[in-house]
Amino acid sequence: QVQLVESGGGLVQAGGSLRLSCAASGRTFSSYAMGWFRQAPGKEREFVAAIRWSLSNTRYADSVKGRFTISRDNAKNTVYLEMNSLNPEDTAVYYCAAPRHIYFYLPASTTDYDYWGQGTQVTVSS
Repeated sequence: QVQLVESGGGLVQAGGSLRLSCAASGRTFSSYAMGWFRQAPGKEREFVAAIRWSLSNTRYADSVKGRFTISRDNAKNTVYLEMNSLNPEDTAVYYCAAPRHIYFYLPASTTDYDYWGQGTQVTVSS
């Protein structure tokens, strides 16, 4: 059974940085994409970033491009999201996600992902 556990959220001032981690277990992750999504109060869950385990391809939402960096450590089965220049609009619960299937592109829709972590709260104060 696939399990995803996020950590690293917290309260930070605008302009600050945080690094989120997602520890994955339950299967071999080579060739599978991993994604980060976020959901702010009253809003739908939205794509943030995705990475392929074996090819280091990455994809970002326009709203975070240039500020966030997704990376992974295959040996640790862990995906990271480095977030810099945070602003109050980045406040949300951040979720790690993994698909059941292998895609030949980096998926950015919530419907492409089957496994989800419990989420970690990120709050950016102005």
